Amino acid sequence: MDPMTRWGYDISEVKPNYSYIFDFEAHFTHQKTRVWMQNNWTYVFWYSGVYIFVIFVGQQFMANRPRFELRGLLALWNTMLAMFSIMGAFRTAPELIHVLKNYGLFHSVCVPSYIEHDRVCGFWTWVFVLSKLPELGDTIFIVLRKQPLIFLHWYHHITVLMYSWFSYQEYTASARWFVVMNYCVHSLMYTYYALKALKFNPPRFISMVITALQLTQMIVGCAINIWAYDFLQQTGHAACNISWTNIKLSIAMYASYFILFARFFHLTYLSNNARKGKRPVTSGTTSQQPKQLDSNKVKAQ
Repeated sequence: MDPMTRWGYDISEVKPNYSYIFDFEAHFTHQKTRVWMQNNWTYVFWYSGVYIFVIFVGQQFMANRPRFELRGLLALWNTMLAMFSIMGAFRTAPELIHVLKNYGLFHSVCVPSYIEHDRVCGFWTWVFVLSKLPELGDTIFIVLRKQPLIFLHWYHHITVLMYSWFSYQEYTASARWFVVMNYCVHSLMYTYYALKALKFNPPRFISMVITALQLTQMIVGCAINIWAYDFLQQTGHAACNISWTNIKLSIAMYASYFILFARFFHLTYLSNNARKGKRPVTSGTTSQQPKQLDSNKVKAQ
């Protein structure tokens, strides 16, 4: 269908004026990546199964062995992910801001111009989805360093991986919000991790702010899905490019994240133990001695 007929204006022109476009962005072809994702997105179930097997068998393997320090490797890992997230934020946020400023909330939730007509944002959306696979490596560090492995951590990794791959193959329009929010929060989060790994000691309130931003992200995610539901009821699929299945999965995911992050926030910063300088240790850890529960390994979508 012609874009002018579908939305009343030419969405091929809906993109910000980037000051510079890299060659790999300019040559991005969203159709090829979509076909590949449609043919292969179900592999995430296999990846998730292997991930669960490795981390829990790994915990058993490390139970009676000394922990690995891995500080240098951890610093490099977090620095790379921080740089990737910062770059992603700078390349996707302008598109969302441009759309909200010039075309409004409906477009930002219902029109997938960010990937169909914007090669820059489209490329960084695609690599965002792919990045959820190597990000599973975060958990390997937790297992090898014998840190507490809480349910929120591995549940979040698996569900974000599955949802991101599923959403990309159907070009979910509202995903532009989720991508930008995730890039921005991860920029701060991985920078914080890198500083901690390099033995810097950022003030405690920074980790509290990061967790608060994660909670805010979940609230916004739920709000976007409510708006998407309302827009879809009013206009139908022809005008709002998001499926009912996607909305249901997304709002369930974000609501569960909010509950888990809110509980984590309370236990880590507001509970009596937190005020006394103690952190709760969950049953998910194989550590033989009590350890502090550090928010620097709790992920956000």
